[in-house]
Amino acid sequence: MTRAIAAVTSALPGIRPVPFGHVGDGNIHFSPYTSREAMGADDFLARQPELSRIVHDIVAELDGSISAEHGIGRLRRDDLQRYKPAIELELMRRIKQALDPDNIR
Repeated sequence: MTRAIAAVTSALPGIRPVPFGHVGDGNIHFSPYTSREAMGADDFLARQPELSRIVHDIVAELDGSISAEHGIGRLRRDDLQRYKPAIELELMRRIKQALDPDNIR
């Protein structure tokens, strides 16, 4: 947590990281915020991929996971290519196909 806070604060001075999570299972959501005075919403949203990559790289170094109790979600789905081995991605695809053969979700 200390490394991630320092890294995103260094990349984007004035940012306010708000980590929160689930004590029982160790999941932490790392949500960065900034004030409207410091940066416009569009500019801040444009920096989100960079900030996510900074945090996710630290998580990967520590053998953590970028998914949580609810799975990966649509927002982080493309990030899996960087952080998961090919065999895990293939297993995920096969499970998805078995549970959702019509690709409803």
